[in-house]
Amino acid sequence: MDLNSGDTAWMLASTALVLLMTPGLAFFYGGMVRTKSVLNMMMMSMITIGIVSVLWVLYGFQLAFGSSADSPWYGSISFSGMGGIVNDLTNNGGVYPIPVLVFAAFQLMFAIITPALISGAIADRTKFSAWAIFVTIWVTIVYFPVAHWVFAFGNRVGDTVTGVGFLAGKGLEDFAGGTAVHINAGAAGLALSLILGKRVGWRKESMRPHSLPLVLLGSGLLWFGWFGFNAGSALAANAIAGLAFMNTQVATAGALLGWIIVEKIRDGHPTSLGAASGAVAGLVAITPACAFVAPWAAVVIGLIAGALCAMAVGLKWKFGFDDSLDVVGVHLVGGLWGCISIGIFGTHVVNSLGADGLLYGGGTALLGKQAFGALLVLAYSFVVTLIIGFAIDKTIGFRISRDAEVEGIDLNEHAESAYEMAGSSRGGSSI
Repeated sequence: MDLNSGDTAWMLASTALVLLMTPGLAFFYGGMVRTKSVLNMMMMSMITIGIVSVLWVLYGFQLAFGSSADSPWYGSISFSGMGGIVNDLTNNGGVYPIPVLVFAAFQLMFAIITPALISGAIADRTKFSAWAIFVTIWVTIVYFPVAHWVFAFGNRVGDTVTGVGFLAGKGLEDFAGGTAVHINAGAAGLALSLILGKRVGWRKESMRPHSLPLVLLGSGLLWFGWFGFNAGSALAANAIAGLAFMNTQVATAGALLGWIIVEKIRDGHPTSLGAASGAVAGLVAITPACAFVAPWAAVVIGLIAGALCAMAVGLKWKFGFDDSLDVVGVHLVGGLWGCISIGIFGTHVVNSLGADGLLYGGGTALLGKQAFGALLVLAYSFVVTLIIGFAIDKTIGFRISRDAEVEGIDLNEHAESAYEMAGSSRGGSSI
């Protein structure tokens, strides 16, 4: 297949849109914490951009998408610095009409935002140096291999295809990362919240978001960038990209409504935080399904995601783990539902490469594949993250001191404050 300039232009734009999601996440998370934690929360996302970008060039892309090892578990173990692909014109043996470097840049943005999502589970209490070390190790032994399992559809040379990922080879349908990104990050967030323990004052002090406008700004940027995330995963400007684009919009809208309806019934008031959280829940849930379901099904998936995640965020109170910004309730639960929903609503009518789910006469075959893939990624991410987190905690320490946490992590880790109050001196505020 020859290089297509229109498809390449679309993928460059999509790559930029997905990059925007990580600063958007920084605003979203930054608004949800207290004033003494804003900069640290945002810096946890920003440092991830730096670390993962460098690792991706050194060996990450090859580990995730290389095919020389012909392994279902990992790509190529190579420190080539991408030197071998700079002059490759088309990706995947010519299957997609875009340069390999454009594909690599697009997938880099996925690798960046996945560990950044985890940070919300451990807000207010994490050593910045420990976080940087964690990101380096985690993307290397968790994200890069899992991306290979899910996204590596092999490199075609003539009639030979090599390097197909384990779950891709088993028939898992995950168009844009419900498993590799959201279930992966959600399970890791749960593991780290258990390793680091509860924040000082948890369930005793008010830990309300300090800036709902920042939260709304962040959710808006995420929503905007997610069109590149989902529609860009078509790797071409075609009808599948259009389907993914439309489904992303209507599922997100449905989830926003689903969340605030639950709030109205349960609490008596729909909130701006609920609207923002519901939108993100919808974006998460439709990510794996966006190119495999009809628009009406996307609305249903979104409505259920919003309602389900609105209830799931209360699990931390029931089971006693401090998932600070609801990474488990939104990304793990939303990702699980989105992955499973394909086994119900999936249809080849909208995408000839897709299989039929329960509602279209496909039986339970696809549902079983989806459940298997989701649970495998969940278990692998949770267990390996526990091991990484435990090792870091027992060596350099993963958590700041109690006094530093009370005073404020921004001042202690970065010697800065997001908001300089007139007449204030160095000292934490519990605002």
